[in-house]
Parts: sequence; structure tokens; C-alpha cells
Amino acid sequence: MRLLPWTDADGKPCYLSTDNPHSLLSQLADDIEAAQLASAEQVLAGARAVLGDPKAGDRALRFALTRALESLGDVLRVAVRKGAG
Repeated sequence: MRLLPWTDADGKPCYLSTDNPHSLLSQLADDIEAAQLASAEQVLAGARAVLGDPKAGDRALRFALTRALESLGDVLRVAVRKGAG
């Protein structure tokens, strides 16, 4: 069973049961994971910039932290999947 990089409507994990790593759904999951990792790199750079700016206000800090938490969740899901595979 492969942990997919998305959840169902209730926030529960979704899994794919296939022996074909080249199936359409497997390829879609790979593409989404790659996009999530690339996005996390951008979020990290943005968060560092905000934290390095002594003039950054509460709104900017909250935004950076919110995006960082979202990205961390995505990256952890990819890591769990890769470690379990």
C-alpha cells in the first residue's frame, strides 16, 4: 500500500494498492510529491527572509509560519511514504 500525498474529505490518509509504480495514479502522486517538495523549498526561503527582517510585522510572521506548517506536513508525508517503501 502506498501512502498518497493527499487526504480524503475528512483529513484521513489515502492509500493506493497497486504493483505498478508506473500507473497513472502512481505517476500523479509522484508529480504532486515533487511539486510539494519544490514548494517547501520556496516556503523555507520565504520564511527565512521574513524572520531575517526585523521590520516584519505580525501578519507577515503568521503568514510565513502558516505556510511553513503546511509545507512541513507535506514533506513529512513524503518522508513517511519514502521510508515505508
